[in-house]
Amino acid sequence: MPLTAQPLADLPQLDAVRDHLANNVTMAERAGSLGLGAALVIFGLSRRSLGSGLLALAGAGLLARGATGHCALYEKLGINSRQLNTQTGVPGNKGIRTNQSIDVRRAPSEVYRYWRKLENLPRFMEHVESVEEIDSERSRWVVRGPLGRQLEWQARIVNEREGEMIAWESLPGAEVSNAGSVWFEPNDDGGTRLKVSLQYEPPAGVVGAVAAKLLGESPDGQLANDLRRFKEILETTDEPASQS
Repeated sequence: MPLTAQPLADLPQLDAVRDHLANNVTMAERAGSLGLGAALVIFGLSRRSLGSGLLALAGAGLLARGATGHCALYEKLGINSRQLNTQTGVPGNKGIRTNQSIDVRRAPSEVYRYWRKLENLPRFMEHVESVEEIDSERSRWVVRGPLGRQLEWQARIVNEREGEMIAWESLPGAEVSNAGSVWFEPNDDGGTRLKVSLQYEPPAGVVGAVAAKLLGESPDGQLANDLRRFKEILETTDEPASQS
């Protein structure tokens, strides 16, 4: 005789287990989804057009993703971003890439020396709250994420040529996996051509990155603004020469 009754199926404890297993989005992604979702809904409802209506619907989907911690696309792909991040950097072609460059009227050695003192980075990187150097290679980062939530990770320098380039990657457990490099090249005016390449996985996923770009918060624009602040600091002070 087949067993048709499941006497344990209605236990409240099992409901909690089911909810836990259905939650496949990290807290960082949930915060990002809530912030961008709310912005998209407000933006979409403020304009009466088919395109804005679709943006509002996308925002509602992000709000649901953030509120429930469940992503249907992740479920179909067998992804659970709540599992411990054991990777370094951003493998392969995952994540978002951005490249920016700017000319600075200071010698490459000075520009490199100022950037290499990582505790200087929050002075011109708007979303970076602090960088603490642990040792000659490792550092601890605190960044302001969506809805003002703090995101943290450790990174290490994986390649460096004094006065020429620095390359880094995030360490396992990072709330935002990232990697990148910065190059300090002489330009024709006796200054420095500063080139920055950055790759990261955004807290709200690729969908969130696209939504942010539609709302004017593109990573290209953010990095460009950071570099303009960097240029202003170095060209209006004598601080690089005083760095050890």
